Amino acid sequence: MKYQSPRGTQDILPEEAPRWRFVEGTFRRTCADFGYREIRTPIFEQTDLFVRAVGEHTDIVSKEMYTVSAGKGEESEAFTLRPEGTAPALRAYIQHSLGAKTPLTKLFYIAPNFRHERPQAGRLRQHHQTGIEALGSEDPALDAEVIVLGLAYLHRVGITGECTEVNSVGCPKCRPAFRDALKESLKDCIGSMCGNCQRRYETNPLRILDCKVENWDELEQVVPDILDHLCEDCSTHFAKVRETLQTLGVEYVRNKRLVRGLDYYVKTSFEITHSGLGAQSTILGGGRYDGLVEELGGEPTPGIGFGCGIERVLLACEKLGVEFPVDEQRPVFVVTLGEGARLPGLKLLNDLRQAGVAAQIDYQGRSMKAQMRAANRANAATVLILGENEVAEGVVGVKDMESGEQQTVPLAEVVSRLSTPK
Repeated sequence: MKYQSPRGTQDILPEEAPRWRFVEGTFRRTCADFGYREIRTPIFEQTDLFVRAVGEHTDIVSKEMYTVSAGKGEESEAFTLRPEGTAPALRAYIQHSLGAKTPLTKLFYIAPNFRHERPQAGRLRQHHQTGIEALGSEDPALDAEVIVLGLAYLHRVGITGECTEVNSVGCPKCRPAFRDALKESLKDCIGSMCGNCQRRYETNPLRILDCKVENWDELEQVVPDILDHLCEDCSTHFAKVRETLQTLGVEYVRNKRLVRGLDYYVKTSFEITHSGLGAQSTILGGGRYDGLVEELGGEPTPGIGFGCGIERVLLACEKLGVEFPVDEQRPVFVVTLGEGARLPGLKLLNDLRQAGVAAQIDYQGRSMKAQMRAANRANAATVLILGENEVAEGVVGVKDMESGEQQTVPLAEVVSRLSTPK
């Protein structure tokens, strides 16, 4: 039997890992610049947390969650692998009373998520997400900050040519009227629409606007515009968000069909897309969720955030030909010749590492020529050549792999020389 990674997952191999570290490190630095602090939550949570937060009739809850039961009888409880990052972060925010410590709480996370859906490019069953949550303020300027942070992160990674789309999805006070108007506009054509749209027509009609298979060139002439149905508060809020984005120099378009796929969104919703990704063009998306903390048992607390798939970011970088910086330290490679040099070579290797110098050695008893090839494969900056004669004389050969120059250095001094910053 040949074992393989499960369908919809991937192995991140050593040669690919530096790209991931660069993207994750860039996100961490960008969040720090904006005052966001890292939070890490368990990989699984009580299933009801996601049902209440995300929405019973969303695709995530109805079709995509990985859920297991733990225990028996009255002690049994259902747990779900995390399908998205906001609900766990807010659960931790409530449980640990983070709002009492910092009235405006800014959090970020980097974590794997799990959704049982058809795998495709940039959309895996186990995917990795960066995300932020800002809790405690209704200020439209905070909405703009969250969007600006997302753009700053993508630009620092090397992504250009993106499109920022914004919309308002209203609130529980004004959305029902739009929901009714939307259903009324579609009642004569819903029978010819796709199965998903027909199902959503009864359970979650706003999600019809997010359908990727319908002919929207025709349907957009029929469906109403949510801006015509916003209450005064939502209308004013959205106008201020747009004004702030313009002041900050953010180019954006208003997408009147942008509703996102989660029930908790209110007021501002946004996505950053890239045409190079094809049908699944969204790189980053989020919005405001002012009633969600209260829904999960906390005090009424406004909030806004976004999620961004790392796989999508890397795919966009690949399409754009982004070259990632090499983050690995070039090691020192210790070459030993003869049995009498073996133990002194291992001690030299250990002394280098104890001094904070990256160092490697051959463990296969190969010839000097083979060891030098290994040093080249390791991208070594320096090779230390230690034979039995060098051991007897208390010296070591030091070869610079860039220039090819070689010199003899006292063995007692070589570690301090290599560990001293130039």
